[in-house]
Amino acid sequence: MTQFSDLGLAGSLLRALTHEGYTTPTPIQQQAIGPLLAKHDLLGIAQTGTGKTAAFALPILHHLLAEDTRPAPKAVRCLVLAPTRELALQITESFKAYGRFAKFHVACVLGGVAQGPQRQALARGVDVLVATPGRLLDHMSQGSVRLDHTHYVVLDEADHMLDLGFIVPIRQIVARLPKTRQTMFFSATMPKEIASLAADMLHNPVKVAVTPEATTVERVTQEVFLIEGAKKTQLLLELLQRPGVKRSIVFTRTKRGADRVAGYLDAAGLDAQAIHGNKSQGQRQRALDSFKSGQTPVLVATDIAARGIDVDGVTHVVNFELPEVPESYVHRIGRTARAGKDGAAWSLCDNSERHLLRDIEKVTRQTLATDDRRSPATRNAPEPAKEDARRPRQQQGRPQQGRPAGNRGGAPGGNRGGAPGNRGGGAPGGPNARPRRPERTKYENRGNAGA
Repeated sequence: MTQFSDLGLAGSLLRALTHEGYTTPTPIQQQAIGPLLAKHDLLGIAQTGTGKTAAFALPILHHLLAEDTRPAPKAVRCLVLAPTRELALQITESFKAYGRFAKFHVACVLGGVAQGPQRQALARGVDVLVATPGRLLDHMSQGSVRLDHTHYVVLDEADHMLDLGFIVPIRQIVARLPKTRQTMFFSATMPKEIASLAADMLHNPVKVAVTPEATTVERVTQEVFLIEGAKKTQLLLELLQRPGVKRSIVFTRTKRGADRVAGYLDAAGLDAQAIHGNKSQGQRQRALDSFKSGQTPVLVATDIAARGIDVDGVTHVVNFELPEVPESYVHRIGRTARAGKDGAAWSLCDNSERHLLRDIEKVTRQTLATDDRRSPATRNAPEPAKEDARRPRQQQGRPQQGRPAGNRGGAPGGNRGGAPGNRGGGAPGGPNARPRRPERTKYENRGNAGA
């Protein structure tokens, strides 16, 4: 069996890997590290959770150590572009961990936080800069960073860059890079626009594909519930209260929907927090930290979290609403069954989403549901339990002080118990939904996750 010590990495990197408890490389690390150490460009087709960050970070740090030079003021020796803040922070922490026994200057620039500290970090030059495209362009326009000394470039989650509308900004950034460089390009799927971008950025690349494009995680048990939209919230609560559901991520299509679902679960006595692009970076980080620590067992998220959150021990992913981009389904359910563990993915599908389900089946090359509903992976949702029976013990009968119920702001729903009914519609985002007042948040400057 191949060990990291067999790959020819610098001693300080091997020491850091031992400190992290890593001995055996993953398949993508085995296939990518060798060509990257030989300074080939690389095109990697890999899902999240395959270990691709180490696959590019270790060879880059090896080369930077061998060059033994300091960056010029405002210069960047290695640039890593990531689509979301959460992924950028995760990559930054990985570079710091792998380089802990060497004197690397690693910086991260992203939106949602003050630019002043970022300019200070860039002023003396950095060995590794991890950035979201929008904020990097801001610094470039202000003259606080220069890319003419950047000889190692990574584009991570390229297909998610496309989803977020970052292709034009990326091309603007690439135009400022030296022609002679080593480029690493990673994507879980390869739509035409991404294939074109890869062709423009890469020179005779080595291609590494550890899984077929757009396949779903093998260790995830997938199940579809066919259900009326108005009954989704009740079913969601019942699913999350099942034995064995320890830590779960619930996905919605919209920011408002995430707030409404989180509010519904919280009002029903199940701790939940929402994370999406309208939350400040501080709010997002606090919600993520609470989820990682186990204090909050449920994180309700838009697709901003589908790739940028790497949390151990996520037992279940719930697609409260199916994604409009079928490839996003792959990345959503990839939040569970990580590091060799098993996981489950539940999808709640109403009639208006059946076409989205068919699109997902085409992309994943799986049959998740059939028109006659006899697929073993699909079941008709059970009838929700009676209201008093399904509500947590502390909410049965008369509402307790400090916990509003029914029409006065509890779970979105009917006249008295908070269950979806005549006045609520139940499903967040429905035409008659009556959500709790959402937290007032400040919109980001560029209006998307990675700015």
